[in-house]
Amino acid sequence: MVKSGETIKCPAGQKGRPRLHNVLECWIIFSHLQRVLQVRESVEIVRLSTVFNCGLLVGLILGMKKVAILQSNYIPWKGYFDLIASVDEFIIFDDMQYTRRDWRNRNQIKTPQGQQWLTIPVQVKGKYHQKINETKVENEGWQETHWKVLKQNYRQAPCYSEIMALIEPLYLHRTFSLLSEVNRAFMEMILKYLEIKTVITCSSDYLCVDGKTERLVSLCSQAGATEYISGPAARDYVQKERFEEAKVDLTWFDYAGYPEYPQLYGEFTHGVSILDLLFNCGKDAPQYMKYV
Repeated sequence: MVKSGETIKCPAGQKGRPRLHNVLECWIIFSHLQRVLQVRESVEIVRLSTVFNCGLLVGLILGMKKVAILQSNYIPWKGYFDLIASVDEFIIFDDMQYTRRDWRNRNQIKTPQGQQWLTIPVQVKGKYHQKINETKVENEGWQETHWKVLKQNYRQAPCYSEIMALIEPLYLHRTFSLLSEVNRAFMEMILKYLEIKTVITCSSDYLCVDGKTERLVSLCSQAGATEYISGPAARDYVQKERFEEAKVDLTWFDYAGYPEYPQLYGEFTHGVSILDLLFNCGKDAPQYMKYV
């Protein structure tokens, strides 16, 4: 019998999460866990589905499930976290190819001189096909540098002390070897601060199939999604008919219409790191987002 707090282990000789292929077996396991653990919140049922890799049953249990899939970014803008807040499960596309000069290892903040990049140096020389979760951080000096830049440019912000105390452990008291570890750590810190309860998983947790759209559809199906919410940039390549065949609704997330918030340094700028919003608004940040 599974008890609350007990670790669920894989069968001997099997790597990864235990996989249940028999529908009846999955249903019995879920029914049992619901009784024993007294699961009442949908987010906990989703967590169980990722443990047993039988996401197809989540639709039966919850009736519907929204999923979004994006690559990890370094301290991304508010829209990224709004998308996360709008779904039941957010899958980090961490086994996709790393793209240079993109948002994976950098983002912008606002300064008196305009927008400024904060960039994590990573090892890319000769590694043309490495995945995001294989990309290594180049050196250790970037953390102190970013800390000093944030300190210098946000010291006059209303919530400066609170947010600096929040991010200090990640910048000054922790070391990272992989870019995906950095991005995940900052993401989870901000999600916790904003009280966003969405389940976070990685694409590498699931079985892999070839094809851009086919991969997305497969991830949705394995996660038990009834609706896939995509960023608008994917309109150029996503094949809608593949989702229709899988009976997964395809919805485009709308990043338009965000209200302006009190911001330092002149003309308002939306597309900067969410840290700008947090430094300026703190716990009032959700007032300037749509789904938090």
